[in-house]
Parts: sequence; C-alpha cells; structure tokens
Amino acid sequence: MTRSELIARITARSAALTVRDVETAVKAIFEGMTETLANGERIEIRGFGSFRLAYRPPRIGRNPMTGDTVPVPAKALPHFKAGRELAARVNSDKGRQVPDG
Repeated sequence: MTRSELIARITARSAALTVRDVETAVKAIFEGMTETLANGERIEIRGFGSFRLAYRPPRIGRNPMTGDTVPVPAKALPHFKAGRELAARVNSDKGRQVPDG
C-alpha cells in the first residue's frame, strides 16, 4: 500500500474528513515517527508493533568487482517488530497465498 492509497482508504471510511485533512494527518504522523527514530527513541503502537533502531557496527567489506577491501562505516537502521494482534491477524488465514517480492 502506498501513502496515497492509505489516504484514499481513510478518506473513504470517513465522510467527515476531506482528502486534504487526511493528507495532513498522515504526513504529520509519518514526520513524527521519523523524527522520533532519528532521535534514537523507540515507537510502540499497541496492537500493531514497535519500531526501534538496530545498530550495525563498522566492518570491512569487499568490492565484488575488484576484490579490494573497503571499510563500511557503522550505521543505525529502523527495525519493525509486529505486535501480537497484528501477527495473529496476518497469520489467521493459513491457506492464504503470500505474494513474492
């Protein structure tokens, strides 16, 4: 689902909200989540899941074309862990086909 699809779905569910109102709310939520993770804080949404930063230490990598060693700097990446309710809903239909890619 894309951001515009999310906005369209929310707008369709509530006749009282305009597309512009929903766009503003979705943008504010995503900006708030991004800022929170950028500050190194954890986000927890009960029933949905949690976001945190996973730290990757620096390492020595290899250039696949030349075989030369290349230093790879440390970095922090966002990590999502699904909550129990979300995991249960996703896995409730065992016969469902999971799309590739």
